[in-house]
Amino acid sequence: MSSALSSQADFEHMFELAPVSLWLEDYSGVRALFARWRAEGVTDLARHLRQHPECVAEYGAAIRVLKVNQRTLQLLAAPDQAVLEASLGRVFSGDMHEYAIAEIEQLWSGAREFSNQTVNYALDGRRLDVHIRGRILPGHEDTWSRVLVSLEDNTEELSARRRLQRSEQYARSLFEHSPVSLWVEDFSQVKRLLDDMRARGIVDFRTFLKVHPDFVEQCMREIRVIDVNQLTLQLFGAADKEELLAATHRVLRGEMHESFTEQLLDLWEGKLFQQREVVNYNLAGEPLHIHLQFAVLHEHRDDWGMVLLSLVDITARKKAEAYLEYLGKHDVLTGLRNRAYYVEEMGRLARKGPWPVGV
Repeated sequence: MSSALSSQADFEHMFELAPVSLWLEDYSGVRALFARWRAEGVTDLARHLRQHPECVAEYGAAIRVLKVNQRTLQLLAAPDQAVLEASLGRVFSGDMHEYAIAEIEQLWSGAREFSNQTVNYALDGRRLDVHIRGRILPGHEDTWSRVLVSLEDNTEELSARRRLQRSEQYARSLFEHSPVSLWVEDFSQVKRLLDDMRARGIVDFRTFLKVHPDFVEQCMREIRVIDVNQLTLQLFGAADKEELLAATHRVLRGEMHESFTEQLLDLWEGKLFQQREVVNYNLAGEPLHIHLQFAVLHEHRDDWGMVLLSLVDITARKKAEAYLEYLGKHDVLTGLRNRAYYVEEMGRLARKGPWPVGV
């Protein structure tokens, strides 16, 4: 007898001093409520509860709190159990009702234990994210008169996760809706090829590229496009990212071989930020004059695994410059070349030939 009393005292002691919120509750009212709902013809419980949210409140009112421990009072800012019980309408309120449906469904389906991520509100107004676990105690399966429930406060963890998600969404929005074309690319295999050339003793990389132009093509094939933004699709006339990524060989061609050769030379020299003017082609085959900025992200300086390229369309500017150049070297009335063109050509011939020259 004394052993049983001692065990009971130990249980009471552990319950009271447990580092998590513990509730001993009577769910016999919930069991009776379920029986009534079934008799009324309820089969799809989740749908029924969403159509009749007052039934969720009815479920909460059917639970009778028998005992809570000190951690529960601290967590919910209640001075004692009596105040807590009188304030359960404030604890279980707001968006908690939508979260509770998953918990109710588990018991409805016949489970003897349940777990759920839900929301409670402390009496001082704080919103608490809590993970609830409950179990019908052995010997009470037929009545549900004793259910042990634990609440784990993970508000800080989930708040940090939500802040991270908001930050990621913000960064993603900035990327997608940037007013310039953005490409995220993986140059790690290009770095591997360059490192391999160094290991083979190549010193004069420019001469090497002149002798082995196929190496430039090999490096271009090793670039992996990770992502592009919405303006990129508009700029290149692509319906979606899949279409553009499948057609990069049509975008990067022609003059891009020479531009990429210069880009490789800069990378060989350790220039991880570059800018230059290049020519790309949209999917309709029309040339696009582009001002390109290339930057290896700082955290990937050792592997070039993430590179950001920004492209600004300067085609209109190039056309305007070409027209101004035309006006500067041609007579407006006749369209014939003028003296400025003659002087420039004479200077070019004097510098580069070919010789002899006859007029």
